[in-house]
Amino acid sequence: MENEETKITEQTGADFDRVIETADLESLYILRRTAVTYFLKMNNLAAVVFEDSEEKREPSLRYLCGHPSDAILIIAANGDSVLIPWDENLAAQCAHAGKIVPFTKYERKNTVAVRETLKKLNAGPHPAVELPPSTPYPLFLEYLTELEGWDVKCRNNSTHDFVVKQRSVKDTYEIACTRKAAFITSQLTDAIEKQLRSGKIKTETDVALFIEKELRAYKCERTGFDTLAAGPSRSFAIHAFPGYTSGLWGTEGLSILDYGVVCNGYTSDATITIAHGPLTKEQETQIETVQSVYDALKPLYANGLGVRAAAEKADALFAKHKVSMPHGLGHGIGLEIHEEPFVSKRTDDQALFKPGMIVTLEPGLYDQKNGGCRLENDILICESGNVQLTNSRIITL
Repeated sequence: MENEETKITEQTGADFDRVIETADLESLYILRRTAVTYFLKMNNLAAVVFEDSEEKREPSLRYLCGHPSDAILIIAANGDSVLIPWDENLAAQCAHAGKIVPFTKYERKNTVAVRETLKKLNAGPHPAVELPPSTPYPLFLEYLTELEGWDVKCRNNSTHDFVVKQRSVKDTYEIACTRKAAFITSQLTDAIEKQLRSGKIKTETDVALFIEKELRAYKCERTGFDTLAAGPSRSFAIHAFPGYTSGLWGTEGLSILDYGVVCNGYTSDATITIAHGPLTKEQETQIETVQSVYDALKPLYANGLGVRAAAEKADALFAKHKVSMPHGLGHGIGLEIHEEPFVSKRTDDQALFKPGMIVTLEPGLYDQKNGGCRLENDILICESGNVQLTNSRIITL
């Protein structure tokens, strides 16, 4: 464990491109699946099914084999793994699994694919297989019919939940991918400020499409989520609806921009506030309060400290200013924009920050008259302290 912890600390200053380009992905995915097989054995399960489809996206499938989407992955307790992709050409390029069998071989029916794959396992009498907890009840009944002789489980505290917990602490490769996404985000934030000051960006649409265009130049996969660009007339909303319009952005008052970019599946998540003067006294107090809370809470994102405690401290600090924040303080990021841990008062009091977690810190205040202010950065938890990966700030004009 000591060696791995040292790697996490050293990674904060490493060349992320070098780490990404030299990663032994085959070994990496085998290591992740090995943890799953251990869990299966400890819970008397012969196999587990992961399914990613249009009906239900499952990032853990990519985490375990590298295939980006639309596939079934079956992992057996004996260490076997079978990927059944919708796009076999894409799988040949991206996937790392023990065996790859095209979905077309099984009439493009998930129940048939799982049934025929499990038949080939030497699993003993009445073995148990676990389906995703998100499996709809009608589909679960179909599986019960197809998997005769199997104990079909669909439950909470499952193998799938175990993998979600596993994903909350990033390994060296994941940290490098997220650091690259964060670096590109920081470059874009600098460019947005420059474009705004020069008058080239004037509307919500301008800034949203600028991000969309530039991230492609950086060879990113996509935005991490629909960009939220809210000018002074709409920044009172936590997440403006719609995400952006043709309205003015960065003009007099408070404007918010919340966005992220994806590199190798891993997303960043950053929010800047544009404070364009002249501001009212209430608006100045609002941004000063958000900044002071951010500065006070950043040191609490540290190895061994309580996740819930940070959220409770945020509420206490805002309460001193006789205001309240209407959302959680932060959340993990990775293959999904919202992952564990969740920095919220609803989080288990025993949850602690651990080295390798990448968590947002995003205090914010919103007022229908004054507008909104949010400051959000991505924070890497290290053995000692933390590293802020993005360069979001409150930009005053």
